[in-house]
Amino acid sequence: MTLDLVLDPNEPGPLYRQIATRLRASITAGTLSPGARLPSSRSLAAQLGIARGTVDAAYSMLAGEGAIDPRGSAGTIVSPNLAVRVAAPEQRAMRFATGPVAPQAAPLPFRMGLPALDAFPRKLWSSLAVRSSRGTSEVELSYPDPAGLPALRRQVAAYLGIARGIVCSPEQVLITGGFQGALTLVRQALLRPGDAVWIEDPCYHLTRQSLEAGAAALVPVPVDQEGMRVPAGIAAAPRARLAVVTPTHQSPLGVALSLPRRLALLAWAAEARAWVLEDDYDSEFRYTSHKLPPLKILDRGDRVIYAGSFSKVLFPGLRLGYLVVPHELAGALTRGCQLLTAGQPSPGQHVVAAFMEHGHFARHLRRMRTLYAARRQALANALQAVFSDDVCIEMAAGGMHLLARFPGMADDGILARRAAAAGLAPTALSSLALAYSSGQGLLLGFTNVVETEADAHARRLAAAIAPA
Repeated sequence: MTLDLVLDPNEPGPLYRQIATRLRASITAGTLSPGARLPSSRSLAAQLGIARGTVDAAYSMLAGEGAIDPRGSAGTIVSPNLAVRVAAPEQRAMRFATGPVAPQAAPLPFRMGLPALDAFPRKLWSSLAVRSSRGTSEVELSYPDPAGLPALRRQVAAYLGIARGIVCSPEQVLITGGFQGALTLVRQALLRPGDAVWIEDPCYHLTRQSLEAGAAALVPVPVDQEGMRVPAGIAAAPRARLAVVTPTHQSPLGVALSLPRRLALLAWAAEARAWVLEDDYDSEFRYTSHKLPPLKILDRGDRVIYAGSFSKVLFPGLRLGYLVVPHELAGALTRGCQLLTAGQPSPGQHVVAAFMEHGHFARHLRRMRTLYAARRQALANALQAVFSDDVCIEMAAGGMHLLARFPGMADDGILARRAAAAGLAPTALSSLALAYSSGQGLLLGFTNVVETEADAHARRLAAAIAPA
């Protein structure tokens, strides 16, 4: 088809933004209806007298927003499932910035992302905290090192070398405010508004929201049993600036990125000069096989930025995580630490460094793996006993949650809301999808479900969702 599209050379900003803005307005107004076919990027570029890459960039931005659906050789169409008004990334970011913030509440059964707070060694931690406080020097009362406490950076580098096979220097380790702080740092340092970013679909909701807040053009890439479908990402946005992946234990489906796709992802990043942010999500907790190696150790082109967090292995109130950055980015990201946060508070860093140095960290992880394996199995058994043939339980090889599907029952969003009204906190799987469906189901965190209470919680869930 031919589009009646006029560009203004005097309008500020790149041409691809003009194209995306005008197409978005036509879709919003209904001039381009769901399912309408768009001209190929080559055809539209010839019509406008511009480079094809400019049109590709505009299409990638709109595809990331879910406004259009690239279908390879079959062409590009306006998304047929478009049921809501399409907003520009900046508008989405503004709504996110001014929206309500959920208040803090006591952990509820089935909440995802929380470690076993009842099993944390609080007395030991308190003892280390007191000892650290007593030894505080005047220098340590000053501004912290923006990149993190040197002692903690050394401990993280040593731990990753032993536990994850990642060979890095302490200078490559940056201490951040959890994974969200790490993502914000990477976003601010590497992305400009409108840059295309691959994200897994479905994905962790705060990852999506953080990138939206930075006005990135999200490119949802579907996930199957082998993880992110890298060829689909290349087809949708071959010149994306960044890919955010959870290759060891995909969030939320729990699958691992296969070796062929890992190699394909790294080859694409090297060729496109793109970056890959590896969120090593829940890698410490694996129950049925050996731990999978991180993507980082296959990275010969030095394109992978490795992210880890203490939130799930210790406790989220710490707000501490870390990045292992390529040498090329060390200077820019360290400067970003200084500008964004001026470093993380020193007291918590001192205690974590001592916790790791004296071997408590490794022992704590071993205890938690054993505890989580038992709680995981207890909850699965309780759900199966209560729901019988009305539930299909998917247990990944690792992680801190399981997926319960209820064939023939109502929309999982309805089930999650009914459970919430009963004081439970499952997550609806469909709520984490962007453009591609992974079906219906409830994600149930098991780490804070004590084995002796698993049956009672399963019955509470059954009573809550039965009317649906």
